[in-house]
Amino acid sequence: MQDYDIKRGHHYQLEDRGLDNIMSEIFGSVEKDGDHFISSFGGLKKLSCRMASKKVLEVETEMDPTVDPEIAGDTVRRYNDFLFQATGFTAKERKKRMAKK
Repeated sequence: MQDYDIKRGHHYQLEDRGLDNIMSEIFGSVEKDGDHFISSFGGLKKLSCRMASKKVLEVETEMDPTVDPEIAGDTVRRYNDFLFQATGFTAKERKKRMAKK
């Protein structure tokens, strides 16, 4: 499980749009299990996420290592787009924050 910081003030946009709406736009289908939203796409067998607080997004992923490289690339792009829309941070900014922790 990975915890991602959410940009200050970005949680208001998440409350308006909804985490499930963001996931459905990017990955297609979304299911709700308690407070977790679950989806899958391409090389992601399972993507489960939930808002731990206004400042933290918890994400758990399960990957399929046998997927075609072209599909894997598209999966990574969509995953990064999802994290950008959900946290407000780019991949480079998320990496810097993880390095500080």
